Amino acid sequence: MVYVLLADGFEEVEAIEPIDILTRGGVEVTTVGVTGKVVTGAHGIPVTADIEINEVTPDDMELLMLPGGAGHELLDASNEVHGLINYAVSNGLYISAICAAPSILGKKQLLDGKKATCFPGYEKYLYGADVTAEKAVVDGKIITGKGAGAAAEFGFTMLKILKDAETANRIKEIMQY
Repeated sequence: MVYVLLADGFEEVEAIEPIDILTRGGVEVTTVGVTGKVVTGAHGIPVTADIEINEVTPDDMELLMLPGGAGHELLDASNEVHGLINYAVSNGLYISAICAAPSILGKKQLLDGKKATCFPGYEKYLYGADVTAEKAVVDGKIITGKGAGAAAEFGFTMLKILKDAETANRIKEIMQY
């Protein structure tokens, strides 16, 4: 199960495009409202989350995804979000973050010694990381994405990890990427 954490102000493309790609590839995805059941994106688009954060079953989690946008600050301010990140780390699960959200992982010292990418200007929060300009980066169990323009590559990268390269390439072809 992939849990996608949504907080008011999340960047819609960074959440929805990877969700679409993963779902097309046969990955089970659940959206999680951190700030309520209905979450409003950075561009005023309301999204009804599948569940709220207190309904997450960590034992089902395979990957925890954090979209960026202004909502990353609300994710970072949530004890429940940090609890899920800690659970993922302790249990060797994947964590993905895109745009400004990798800063959350950086502040937790989870990027120390790892390659990572983020939205320009947030590099200063990726403490100890080898920061790259790549669209999507995988280092161990951490997947980072640069921003909205990299949302598809970020999604395909997760799909390749959770399924395989053949599935990711097939979905890319279907979607004309």
